[in-house]
Amino acid sequence: MQCQKGIAFSLLLACSVLAAGKDKKKASLPDVVLQAETVLVVIDPDAGVALDAPLANTTARDDVEKALMKWGRFRLVTDVSTADLVITVRKGNGKITQGTTGGAPTNSRPVIFQPTDSGVRMGGSRGTPPTGDDPTRPQSPGSSPGVEVGPAQDTFAVYIGKRNGALDFPPAWRYIAKDALRSPSVPAVDEFKKAITEAEKERAAKP
Repeated sequence: MQCQKGIAFSLLLACSVLAAGKDKKKASLPDVVLQAETVLVVIDPDAGVALDAPLANTTARDDVEKALMKWGRFRLVTDVSTADLVITVRKGNGKITQGTTGGAPTNSRPVIFQPTDSGVRMGGSRGTPPTGDDPTRPQSPGSSPGVEVGPAQDTFAVYIGKRNGALDFPPAWRYIAKDALRSPSVPAVDEFKKAITEAEKERAAKP
């Protein structure tokens, strides 16, 4: 099942890249992104745990959170019910397919203790209990080997939060590139900053 979903995602991704190549005009961000105050960062629920880099996605998530904290525009939250935006991260390894271990509780974090440049971030899950479509809900225990088919490059996607099945909707913004989630600079966050700045300039220029 994971392999089939990965193939479908790859085909969709290829179509999106081709479409972007034909139309160089970037789509403006919706107002809900510009007005957002809170954000939840999670590992893409469809991503497995790479056998050769089991902590790659976890490290990417932590680096994105630190970069967002340094930026200071959004307040990080730990549950989807209070998140205006949900950001998913997924590390690529330069290959379309890779060996993975599925079933690991990658996004379940009852307690957070995260050192940052400005101090220490501590937190825990609050709000409503996780539902079936909550990306932070604990996954089934145990793990199983498999083969994941997906983008070879790093993926950073922004979804509109505070709604059921937030990740089932198309992302409001997405950045896919080699080393987009490179530690510790996280170029994807810089690109997101640029997209927001450009969108705000467009809004300000309108009569």
